Amino acid sequence: MTETTELADELFELVMAAEPLEASLYGIAGRDHLLADLSEEGTAALRASAVDIAARARALPAEDPVTKAVIVQQAEALADQFDTRSVEYTIAGSFFAPAGALLTILPMITVATPDQRRDYLLRLAAVPAFLDVLAERHRGGLAVGRLPVAHLVRDAIAFFDRYLATPPSADPLARQDGPPEFTAERDRLLAELVRPAYVGYRDVLEQEVLPAGRPEGRPGLCWLPEGAALYAALARVHTTTSRTPEDLHETGLALIEDLAREYSEVGLRVFGTDDLAAIFDRLRTDPALRWRDAEEMLGAARGAVERAERAAPQWFGTVPTVRCEVAAVPEAEAPGAPTAYYSPTALDGSRPGTYYANTSRAQERYRYQSEAIAFHEAVPGHHFQITLAQGMTGLPMLRRLANINSYLEGWGLYCERLADEMGLYSDDVARLGMLATDSMRAGRLVVDTGLHALGWSRAQAIDYLRENTPLALVEIESEVDRYISAPGQALAYMVGRLEIQRIRAEAELAAGDRFDIRAFHDVVLGGGPLPLAVLDEVVSAWALSTPVTA
Repeated sequence: MTETTELADELFELVMAAEPLEASLYGIAGRDHLLADLSEEGTAALRASAVDIAARARALPAEDPVTKAVIVQQAEALADQFDTRSVEYTIAGSFFAPAGALLTILPMITVATPDQRRDYLLRLAAVPAFLDVLAERHRGGLAVGRLPVAHLVRDAIAFFDRYLATPPSADPLARQDGPPEFTAERDRLLAELVRPAYVGYRDVLEQEVLPAGRPEGRPGLCWLPEGAALYAALARVHTTTSRTPEDLHETGLALIEDLAREYSEVGLRVFGTDDLAAIFDRLRTDPALRWRDAEEMLGAARGAVERAERAAPQWFGTVPTVRCEVAAVPEAEAPGAPTAYYSPTALDGSRPGTYYANTSRAQERYRYQSEAIAFHEAVPGHHFQITLAQGMTGLPMLRRLANINSYLEGWGLYCERLADEMGLYSDDVARLGMLATDSMRAGRLVVDTGLHALGWSRAQAIDYLRENTPLALVEIESEVDRYISAPGQALAYMVGRLEIQRIRAEAELAAGDRFDIRAFHDVVLGGGPLPLAVLDEVVSAWALSTPVTA
């Protein structure tokens, strides 16, 4: 084992120590009994270790420059994230906030062996202390002006009220089953410790935090002490570039203008008009474009995934052997959850990769987006990228599972356009859905920076997306609340896609007749998640050396 590999493994252990639920989700044993240490002392110690690893990585020899670059980026990103002190003010009715993440992620984790059952009970027993620490961090934030957004605090209270109103037999934390002695102790812990702890945390939010919350007119980081610096750091973390919020804002505005021309072209074929307002109105109001029910929504998602699986071998030299499952977002989580998300395959094979579609208020959601979202979240998007990376046993675990948003989400968004090249969209209505999700991601550059750098209100953000995208209001509101809860994360999608498209265009130019799209995709997916500048170097080297194809 080289010095570089050893340091990569050390950093990976640190990342898993910071996020033990993520370790369990991936099926990495050793921390299944733990919850994250969110205390001041705990996060300070983790940050110090990340800074130390980054410094040691920079001093490494150039024997493995790609792994070295990933170590530096991931260690510095971890330190930057701790510096934002987001645990103090991130409160929401979704998995973007720590208390909500417990209720979302714990039910997904495999509990099948005696050791896993023991560890699950230990985790449940740790929930009260976890929530107590979280409440103390909120109080610390209030004392120095790092205030949460009142609207999202109310959403969190409603989320916990829904959870607490769930009958014990339907408690999401009771999905983990086993022998009678396990289920008896599980139910006792839920009744005597976990639910009372959520009652207490919920009451802290209502009585102490909510009265101090920021109004909807000031939801962005720029309204917090040193907020501009915090947001600039998060923009670096999520894009792996040095692009400023102002530059990203302008890029988003330009993309929205370009998309208007595409809407007009496709809209003329579908609706007989090239007027953008008329196209948006039709997309929003035509009842034929809405779902009948949740089952119809899930059926369409499964059909899109199966169609992409059949076509993939023509576009990828290597495809996953594990298929992607499709399921509905759990009912208790759905009202605060995004439109869709992907949960990865467990490394031990105990849980398949799953595309979760939000079927809450299905009749208010639009069918035309379904295919683009499925291609992004499932096949050939996140499911391909994550599953293939997990199987790269010759790479350090850090390289296989690095959380590099601009690569991960850039790939997903790239796949929405790639699906059109692959002939996967069923008709022009579905292509309008591709444009709709595209305009949402372009809009994210405008709105995320608007909220957190330019001081936009929640209403301004909603109004901008209503004017410039055809999305349903329920989805626009959910999207805006997501951007408020997770500053900078939404920037990764379009920045990543634009870079992958640029890298591909330059590779095609460099390789000329030797360019092979299947080989290109294998190179992009063949090294695990990479910072965008490193991906550029890897693909450029491949394009200059790639042999003539048969």
